[in-house]
Amino acid sequence: MSDEKRLTNDDRPSAGTDYVLGELARAFATAAAHEDAATRRRADERGRRWAAVLRGMLSGTLRIGSRTPVADLPVWVTPEVVRGGFATGGAAAGGAVQPDEGALARRLGVPAERRALFAHHLTERGLAELTALLDSGAYRVALPEHAALPVVAWLLRAGDRDGALAVLEEIGPYADRLRFSPFADGTPDGDPEVVWRETAADARETLARRPPNPRVEAQREALTVWNPFADELLALWCETVVDGVVTDEVDDDWLRRASALLHRYERLAAAHTRCGKHRRPKENLAILRAAVQEVVTGRALGPRTRGLLQHAVDAMLRRRGLPGSAEHAAVRAGQAAAIARPTHHQLARILVRRLAALPPRQGIADLPAVLAPTLAGEDDGVPAGTAFPDPLTAPVRRALAGTVGDLVAARIVASAEVLATLVPQIAAATAAAPYRDDTLRRLMAATYRAFRNRRSLLLRDLERQVQLDELPWVRAVRVYRAADDDTRGEAHATLRRLGELAIDGFPATLLPNPLVRELATLSREAGANLPWVSELAADIFEGTFSATFVGAAEIAADLLRGTLYSRYYDIDYDLVRAAGSTVERGPHAAATSPAFDALCRDRAGARGGYSVAANGTVIEQAQIITTHNLATLVARVAVRPSSDWSTTADRAFAVAGTLAGRLRGNPRPLGTIKDIAYAWRHLVFYLSLCEPADVTTRLAHWSRDLDNRPGHVRAALAPALAGLAHVAAGNTVAPDGTAGTGRRLLGWTTDRHWMAPRVERR
Repeated sequence: MSDEKRLTNDDRPSAGTDYVLGELARAFATAAAHEDAATRRRADERGRRWAAVLRGMLSGTLRIGSRTPVADLPVWVTPEVVRGGFATGGAAAGGAVQPDEGALARRLGVPAERRALFAHHLTERGLAELTALLDSGAYRVALPEHAALPVVAWLLRAGDRDGALAVLEEIGPYADRLRFSPFADGTPDGDPEVVWRETAADARETLARRPPNPRVEAQREALTVWNPFADELLALWCETVVDGVVTDEVDDDWLRRASALLHRYERLAAAHTRCGKHRRPKENLAILRAAVQEVVTGRALGPRTRGLLQHAVDAMLRRRGLPGSAEHAAVRAGQAAAIARPTHHQLARILVRRLAALPPRQGIADLPAVLAPTLAGEDDGVPAGTAFPDPLTAPVRRALAGTVGDLVAARIVASAEVLATLVPQIAAATAAAPYRDDTLRRLMAATYRAFRNRRSLLLRDLERQVQLDELPWVRAVRVYRAADDDTRGEAHATLRRLGELAIDGFPATLLPNPLVRELATLSREAGANLPWVSELAADIFEGTFSATFVGAAEIAADLLRGTLYSRYYDIDYDLVRAAGSTVERGPHAAATSPAFDALCRDRAGARGGYSVAANGTVIEQAQIITTHNLATLVARVAVRPSSDWSTTADRAFAVAGTLAGRLRGNPRPLGTIKDIAYAWRHLVFYLSLCEPADVTTRLAHWSRDLDNRPGHVRAALAPALAGLAHVAAGNTVAPDGTAGTGRRLLGWTTDRHWMAPRVERR
C-alpha cells in the first residue's frame, strides 16, 4: 500500500485519496468488462462502497484514521469497512429491512420499518418471543448489534430493570437505522471444541455455482449429435462409390434422402450450438455436407470439390470403417462408453442435494457419508457406485467439522492465517465461560463470535480498535461474570493448546494479527495479561511502538540473554531492559517508550525521514528484539512442540529452502525474501533452546542438505547458514559477509538485498 499515503507536515503517513481512487478505478473496470456476471455484480458493489468512502473523505463526514470514523455514529456501532480499513460511512447493521424482518412486520400488521419492529420487541409479547428464542438457542447473531435486544430481554427477566434501561437509552436513538434483534434461523450451539473452516451451505453454494465444462459439453455434443450425423452423410456418399471413386451419379431416392438430411442439419445446428466443428470448411463433415448441397441444388461437382470429397470419404473409412460394419460399431461403442461417464456437473448436482439435507450454518460432521459413492436413483445419468473426483470433494472437505488439531492434521487448515479464522469459535466459549447463567453464556459467546467478524479500522496515533466491552449491552452484563480458578485454568489450557498448534503446524510463520488478538483475549481470561505484539504495516508505521513491545522484549531478554539468538542478531538485552520506561498517550491510545523506539531506529541505521523500506527495517528490529511472541509463548505460556526444538528447527529450515526455491525468475522477490527471513528467525530461536550438541548436528545436517539443493537455493541460503555456524562456534557474524563469516539474514533493507536474484540486462 505504498501509494495510498501522503506525507503531512509532521512527516508521518496519513490516509489520502490516491489509494481510494485506485480501488474505485479497479472496481469500475471489473464491473464494466469482466466476462462473469456474478463477478461484475460484486465489483459493482465494491465500487459503490469505494465511492461512498471517497464522498465521505471529500465532504469531511468521514475521519479516516479515527476509531470513530463516521461523524454521526457512536464508537460501538459496527461500521461498514472496505479493504485497507477504510470506513464507507454506512453501518453494517443498517441498510434495507431484511426478509425475516419484513415477514415479521406483515405478521404483526405494522410498517416494515426498523423503529416499528424495535417497539414490538419491547412489548410484553415481543419480550416473551425474544426470551423463548434465547432459551431455545436457535438464533444467529451475525453482527454484535443483533445481541442488544436479547440482552435487554435477559436483563428484564433477571430483574435488572436499570441495566435494561441503560442499554435502551444508548441504542434507542438508532432504532430507526440499525437492526438490534437476532435471526431466528440458527441451530443450538454444539461442542465449542468442534470448528469448521466453511459451512455446509458454503460448500453447497460453491458446487452450485460450478457451470458445465464447455469443452466437455462440446465433446459430448460432437459424439452424440454430429458424429452420428456424419456417419449418415458418409453412408449416403458410399452408395455412389464406383471402383473406389466417389461420384455424383445419384437417383431420385438418393436426392430425396439427401434433401431430408440437409433439412435435419439446419434443425440440429439451431438446437446444438456447443460444438462448432461442423461449421469449419476443412472438416470432413462440412465437406460431405457441402457436396450434398451442391448435388441437391443441381450443380455438378467441380474438380476441387470432388478431390476434397474423395479425401474425406477415404479418410473416414480408413479411420473407422464403413458405417454399419463391425469395425465402425466398435469405434462408436468406445466413444459411447466414454460419454456415458457422468460429468463433473452431474456429480456436483448430487453433492448439492446431499449438502442441502445438512444443517446449513454448521460444518460437516460425517464427511464419509457425504462423499460416499453415488447411490442408485440419485441421478438418472449417473450409475450407482460412481466416486466423486477431487475437484468436487475439495470444497466439501473444506467444510469438515472437527477439532482444530483434526483440521490441521487433515490439512484443511493449511496456514496460520486460516488457523486464525477458526480460533474465535474456540475463544468465544472460553471468554463466555465466566457467565454463570447458561442462556447468557450462550448469548455472550455468540456476541463474541460476531464481534470478531468486525473488520479492523485504519487507525492513527496508536489508537486501539474498539473493544468488546465498549458495547453498551456487553458492558451491562459484565456484573454477571464471575471468573474463578476453573475458568482461568481452562483459559490457560486453551491458550497453551492454541500456541502449540501454531508452532507445531506452522513453525516458520509469523503469528497473524487475528490469532495474536485471540491469544491476548485468552491470556486475559487466564488472569495473565501478557504482552502480545502485532505485525505492523510498514506503509502506515508512525515511528513508535506500543508498550506491549517493551513487555515482550523484557520476556525475551529473560529467556534469550547470552544465547545463540542474542549473539546472532547482536542484541544487548541489558540495553533493551534499560529502554523499558513508557509514556501514556491518552485513554484510547497505547502507551509508548521513546527509548525503545530510538533503540530500534539505531539498530536499523534509520536516518530519519519517511520511506516504506526504512520503516520496514525499524519494524523488523522490534520483531527481532521481541521474537514476535515466540518468547512469550515459550516462557510465559509454557508452549512446547510435540516433538522437540531441533525437529521444529528442521521444519523451519525446510520452509526456508522451499521459499528460496521461488526466488529464481521472481520479478518481485522482496516479499519472498521477507518470508525467508521470518522462517530463519524462527529457526535461530528454536536452535537457541537446544543443547549445543544438537545445534552442531543440525548445522552439519543443513549444510549437507544445501549441497543437494539447486544452485540458486544454495546461493540464497549458504551465506546465512555460514553466518549462523560462525556465531555458533563462538564468533560474531559480520553483517556484510566479509572474511568468509557469512551473513546475518534480515528481510528488510533500503538497498538492494543481497539475496535478490540479479536481473540480466540484454
